[in-house]
Amino acid sequence: MRVRVQPRARRAGLQGLVPGADGPRLKIAVTEAPEDGRANRAVCAALARALGMPPSVAAVEQGGAAREKVVFVAGDPKALGDRLEALA
Repeated sequence: MRVRVQPRARRAGLQGLVPGADGPRLKIAVTEAPEDGRANRAVCAALARALGMPPSVAAVEQGGAAREKVVFVAGDPKALGDRLEALA
């Protein structure tokens, strides 16, 4: 899934959908700084927590050093899609 990350935010959590160049993205705010992969790990943990899954199911696939990322979430695509629609 495509996400836009806001590192060093005051409040962490999912912040809805934001427009992107090639479609909407889920905005995720994390309090961690983008150093040594801390923000990436926080994004994976926040997304997995919101989906009610363990943090190990999410991994950054593209955009490790960018604000716009592609995060892979392991699991049933239909069930994950339903959960994401409920969150957005």
